[in-house]
Amino acid sequence: MPSYTIGQAARLLGVSSETVRRWADSGRLRMVRDGSATANRTLDGASLAAFAKERAEGLHPVPEDVFTSVRNSFAGIVTAVKTDDIAAQVEIQSGPHRLVSLVTREAVEELGIEVGVTVTARVKSTNVHIDLP
Repeated sequence: MPSYTIGQAARLLGVSSETVRRWADSGRLRMVRDGSATANRTLDGASLAAFAKERAEGLHPVPEDVFTSVRNSFAGIVTAVKTDDIAAQVEIQSGPHRLVSLVTREAVEELGIEVGVTVTARVKSTNVHIDLP
């Protein structure tokens, strides 16, 4: 099973190493000492994955008045909007993720989408590609 250093966990969770240490010290994250001479603290991959999932659900819950089958939601801020006569390209920054959506110009106008507006991008895809680092 993979294990992660505090720095690696921090990068994956999008927080500082100090935040990961505080979570571990408070008991929110379970760390163990590795077998090295310096006895570094590490997190096992399964518990880090469970924590990341739990944390993400708490950060971006689906509001109770929204009924959707889409499970991949990215709350973020609109960073760019490009429109023409029919279509619009909307760029969203959601944490470390940049999302680009092509929608109608009419939808952008009706929803009042402009740079600086907080939105939630919901993604439903039949093709998801996975790469290993």
